[in-house]
Amino acid sequence: MKIAITGATGQLGQLVIQALLQHTAAENIVALVRNLDKAQSLKQKGIELRLFNYDQPETLIPALHNVDKLLLISANEIGRRTPQHKAVIDAAVAAKVEHIAYTSLLNATDNLLGLAQEHRETEELILQSGLKYTFLRNNWYSENYLGNVKHTAETGTLYGSAQNGKISSASRLDYAEAAAKVLTSSDHENKTYELAGSNHFTLADLASYITLASGQTVQYQDISSEDYTQSLLTAGLPHALVAVIVDADVQTVNGAMYSESKDLEHLIGRKTTHIQDQVRALF
Repeated sequence: MKIAITGATGQLGQLVIQALLQHTAAENIVALVRNLDKAQSLKQKGIELRLFNYDQPETLIPALHNVDKLLLISANEIGRRTPQHKAVIDAAVAAKVEHIAYTSLLNATDNLLGLAQEHRETEELILQSGLKYTFLRNNWYSENYLGNVKHTAETGTLYGSAQNGKISSASRLDYAEAAAKVLTSSDHENKTYELAGSNHFTLADLASYITLASGQTVQYQDISSEDYTQSLLTAGLPHALVAVIVDADVQTVNGAMYSESKDLEHLIGRKTTHIQDQVRALF
C-alpha cells in the first residue's frame, strides 16, 4: 500500500513520516514535495520523492499515481488554501486515490476562528468528491505557545489577550502520531476526529510553568486585543501572522481552544504531551 504525504518536508509532515516509519516500511511512503533538493534526507531513508506543487497543476495527478492513501496537510498560505486544496482533491479523484485524510481544525463546523472558513470549505470539497475520507480536526499546536518562552523568562512577563480561556492544545508529534495511525490501520473511513490535548491550561498557567522551569518569576499580563496587535507589529511580526495570533487569543476567551474530546489520546494510545513537560524540556 502506497501512502503519500503532502508538505512532507514541513514541520508536521516530517513528524508524520517519522511516525509512519514505526508502522510501515519506507518503500510504502511517498513524500510529496515542492523542492526535491530539500527532501534528500527523506530519500536517504528509502522514501520515494515526488514533485508536488499546488501552483503547478500538471505535477499533481502524476505524483498521485498508484497512491492508495493520501494525507493532505493543510497548506500554509492563508487565503489561498481552498483553491490549492481543491487542486489536490481533484487530482486525487483523477488518480483514483482510495482514501484521503485531511488535517482540519477542531470543531471546524462551528469554530469561530478566522482560519476555520477555509477548513470548512475544504471539508465540503472532500465530501463532494466522493472520496473515502478522514477529517483530522487538529486543535492548536502547543508549539505555537513555545517559540518565545526563553525571551519571556528573561522579561518576566507573558502577554496575551486570552483572559482565563482554557486551551486544550497538544504537541505537533501527538497529532503526527494520530495521522500515522489513521493511515496505517483500518476502520477510519468517513470518520471525523476532534483532536485535542488530554489536559488544558490557561496563559496564566503557562506563565507559572515557565517560572518553575526557568527559575525566573513570570507573570501573565492580559491586555486588549488592540494593544496586543500593536505590540506584535512593533516586534516586527507580519500583519497576517499577527492577525492569526490575536484572533486565536480572542477566540480562546470564547472557548475555541477548549475541548473534552478524547479522540486524540484514543488514536495514539496514551495521554497527550503536557505543555508543562515541553516547557521544562526547553530549559
